[in-house]
Amino acid sequence: MAGCSEFTLIGRYLTGLGAARADVTLGVGDDAAILQSPADSWLLSALDTLIEDVHFPGDMPAEAVGYRALAVNLSDIAAMGGQPRWAVVGLTLPAMDEDWVAGFARGLDAIAQTHEVAVVGGDVTRGPRAVSVQITGTSAVPPIRRDAACAGDDVWVSGRLGEAAGGLAVWQAGQQGEPRWTGLVDAFLRPVPRLCLGQALQGIAHAAIDVSDGLLADAGHVASQSGVAIDLARAALRPSARLQAFGGTAQATAWLCSGGDDYALCFTAPVTARSTVAQAAQNARTPVRRIGQVRHGHGVLLDGVAVGGAHTGYRHFER
Repeated sequence: MAGCSEFTLIGRYLTGLGAARADVTLGVGDDAAILQSPADSWLLSALDTLIEDVHFPGDMPAEAVGYRALAVNLSDIAAMGGQPRWAVVGLTLPAMDEDWVAGFARGLDAIAQTHEVAVVGGDVTRGPRAVSVQITGTSAVPPIRRDAACAGDDVWVSGRLGEAAGGLAVWQAGQQGEPRWTGLVDAFLRPVPRLCLGQALQGIAHAAIDVSDGLLADAGHVASQSGVAIDLARAALRPSARLQAFGGTAQATAWLCSGGDDYALCFTAPVTARSTVAQAAQNARTPVRRIGQVRHGHGVLLDGVAVGGAHTGYRHFER
């Protein structure tokens, strides 16, 4: 639209998104938002940036980009057992495209409403298409961290790992319109942040992380920060039937281990808490399974054998 500016886009499409929260005194429209933090709570803050043709295909629907941009942030809050509250969005566009921004806003608003997040500010600039979202949440109890896994803990994971990578492969192969692959495509386009599970694991899990860079890579972060070894059982790393149907068993297993973008939770908990973990997962309506153990040592192991760096997920500056 002629004469349309970044301020018009913000006012027309990025104002009033998400939940109407009582703890937002002032949202979009001033130099900064004014928010009311609950007393005696921990504040949690995370930021993720999604760049076109790096984190999402250029032909990905704008609505899916908006949804996914917030979903990946919510997953960080989920890993710490927190409650998301407020989001700030930075949107970079190569050219004025109101239709794209409108679609982006619909997707962002949908997931923000679902998880009671208020979008309280942001910025629009010109450049290669990218989205940055900063999320702030709270926790009334000490958050779950990456650095507290203990030797002897079980290692658990939620969801169907590898399906997001499989969904991206479906998209890149131009087969996203085939009904039999819809579940895989949805796993990539619309990841489900496991907020209920994270909150249910407070006081149960010793350590947790969301699986964004791949299971082996993210388990490695927990191992490194906790000063332990994470020993995964090959027999427990079973790709879903539909992932195997699309990519074959070997490729599906590779996606499960190193694909990333699943935004599942990988966590450790005492052996004595197995029934408690199962009940927490049932309450959160999220399937989980045990995939290994925490041991003395360092790094990530598969059936006791160290895993090499070439198999440990996506790294931006190593290609």
